[in-house]
This record gives sequence, structure tokens and C-alpha cells, in this order.
Amino acid sequence: MTFAETLKTLPGVSHLAALNLVDGDGVVVGTVENKPGQMGSLAIYNHLAQLYGAITPEAAQKGLELYGEHSEEARQHPGKHPNIDRLIGVVERGDTLRVKMQFAL
Repeated sequence: MTFAETLKTLPGVSHLAALNLVDGDGVVVGTVENKPGQMGSLAIYNHLAQLYGAITPEAAQKGLELYGEHSEEARQHPGKHPNIDRLIGVVERGDTLRVKMQFAL
């Protein structure tokens, strides 16, 4: 399934303004916003948070599968897809990121 096809199967994110990703020390290490260019990532991260409760290594691996063809591109060109790079890092380090939702007004 392509990335575009996968997105059609995920829950909507119109209720979200953003997701903050928080490390074990309570530091926000990333934000995925509900804006053009990030809405697909917002849908994936939201889905992972719903399924796993956090971005765990297992959740990150599932996220890489959901990103489909973009995951391989991210591996070949680090920095081009920062939200995928973050998942690769979680898998490699074995850490967990908590997800804090910012709801849309």
C-alpha cells in the first residue's frame, strides 16, 4: 500500500492543532503540526499514539511501515523527512517518546 493509500485508512486529525513529542526527561523534542506538509505525519503519529500509548520502538517500526515508500527515501537521504528520521532514531536507540496532544480550538 502506498503512503497516500495508507493515509486514507487512518483516523482524521481535524481535532488536533499539533502533537508534541516528549522525551524521558520531559523535554519536547519535536512537534508535528496540523499544516500542509505535516498533516500525513500528524495522522501517522496520532494513530501510533492511539495504538501504542506512546512512540515506543515497536510503534516507531509500525510507523516506518505506514510511511511506505517514504521510509526508504528517508534512509537514503537523512534530513529530508525529519518525522521519519525521528522514528528511525527511536527504533535505533530503543527509547520512547510520550505524545502530548494540542487540540484545535
